Amino acid sequence: MTHILAVDDSPSMRDMVRIALTDAGFDLTQAASGQEALELARQTSFDLVLSDVNMPEMNGIELIRALRAESSYRHTPILMLTTESSVERKREGKEAGATGWIVKPFDPAQLVATMHRVLR
Repeated sequence: MTHILAVDDSPSMRDMVRIALTDAGFDLTQAASGQEALELARQTSFDLVLSDVNMPEMNGIELIRALRAESSYRHTPILMLTTESSVERKREGKEAGATGWIVKPFDPAQLVATMHRVLR
């Protein structure tokens, strides 16, 4: 089973992501901040990380940089799921090592399709 780490500081967004991904058969772990996600990622191996950008303690861009510094996450797909859609912010995410960028609100079917595509 594919193990996903989903990171978002919004409880309602975490619920929407949980429903979409568990209904699609993914094994899901959730975190409410980048710092919490980094600690979980260091304890467990995830097949994909899905993260918001704007979060307390450690934002999504900082999380990507921290994960890419870990040898076990250098090649793990990291998708950003965020309201941020500016070219500058996307460029910053790509430079940090983001695999892809999905803008909220999201279509659950499109989210699942994107995850399957990057996991191939």
